[in-house]
Amino acid sequence: MTPEKLGNRAMKQKIFELLSGDDFEAALEGIRRYPPRQVIGPLFSRFYGDDIVFWRAISAMGVVVSGMADAGEIESARVVLRRLMWQLNDESGGIGWGCPEAMGDITARNQRLAGEFHRILVSYAMVDGNYLEHPILQHGVLWGIGRLAHARPALIPYAAPYIVPFLRSEDPTHRGLAAWALTPIADTPTKSLIKPLADDNATLRIFTGGRLVERTVADLARQVLT
Repeated sequence: MTPEKLGNRAMKQKIFELLSGDDFEAALEGIRRYPPRQVIGPLFSRFYGDDIVFWRAISAMGVVVSGMADAGEIESARVVLRRLMWQLNDESGGIGWGCPEAMGDITARNQRLAGEFHRILVSYAMVDGNYLEHPILQHGVLWGIGRLAHARPALIPYAAPYIVPFLRSEDPTHRGLAAWALTPIADTPTKSLIKPLADDNATLRIFTGGRLVERTVADLARQVLT
């Protein structure tokens, strides 16, 4: 059944209601019923904060944009990724909340887009690349790289050296997300750098397995080591 045509404000409210519901899989089905171009903007509008609606908006963006690429609208999917990149550019005048996370989720879901954009995503953690200095954006970069690494570990083993410095951060979210991102791609020398974190009981929140959960840095580090 074709859903009703909604104006922009009504669509934003509809997307919020879907993302806030108890059944996220049903919400995704509801979002898929609308034309992708109609939901992209409202999903972008939820890219703030760190609650479950934010993370579901990230996941829904990944589903929608990957679906566009699979349906033959590859250039439209690229336009969305370029918009994410633009928001992370100083010249945009924006901050780019949620953009690295969305890039990570999209590329994790779609092989073709991963092949085209993985180096750009990793570049945001590279001091000699497009390094993002804002700590909250760095959280997003680490999560985005980790999301892609867990889905396609063979694609980005080269990212490990750029993640390692965050293991020594004073910020426990940096340390925990770095350990989590390294889990699928850490070699033996990298694991030796993670080992000291196995006794780090600082806590952080991480979105994984479709849930926003609280974990300790030690929990995440031990996953790498075992």
